[in-house]
Amino acid sequence: MAQSLPLPADTMVGSALPALSDPRSRLVRNVMLAFAGSLLLVLAAKVKVPLWPVPVTLQTLAILALGAAYGPRLGLATVALYLGYGLAGLPVFTNTPPMLAGPLYFAGPTGGFLIAALPAVAVAGWAAARGASLLRLVAGLVAADLAILGLGCLWLAFGAQMASGATGIGLTSAWAAGVQPFLIGEALKVALAASLVGAGWTLLKRRG
Repeated sequence: MAQSLPLPADTMVGSALPALSDPRSRLVRNVMLAFAGSLLLVLAAKVKVPLWPVPVTLQTLAILALGAAYGPRLGLATVALYLGYGLAGLPVFTNTPPMLAGPLYFAGPTGGFLIAALPAVAVAGWAAARGASLLRLVAGLVAADLAILGLGCLWLAFGAQMASGATGIGLTSAWAAGVQPFLIGEALKVALAASLVGAGWTLLKRRG
């Protein structure tokens, strides 16, 4: 596992933390980082504005920031750990409670948004590598955000199991309820994430 979760120097965390030669120490460090990141995702899920069927939360910002800081591999492991909490029944998702966590939660309206966090964090990690141009950074973060909105919208439209018993709410309704209200906020999150990435790399360069 230590070898599968490296911290290359082109990631913010890899540049900020000293290299460790001992495999056990690397493993402990990576597990701690993944655990801390998963807790950030839990917190971001609970900061919400309740809308139906998809609430406004800070999770997209957290996903972009984690990808930017951790890189694709550790970012993926962190998001997978968070999703694993929910699969195991822990109340880590935005609508738990009152809804119950577990595998069936992913069949609900927000399941597509949750699964989309996996490719999104990987894309954000790729975009934010050391030396990446501003164009690549912004384009990558936008692509990551669009992956969440797009996959989430498609699932809400055609696959989500609704409380009424219906499967999906149709593409027009999914766009109106699951994407359109979030566009301005998502643009702000991308801009904030890009600013944080730039500021982080600047501080690391000054540190030497």
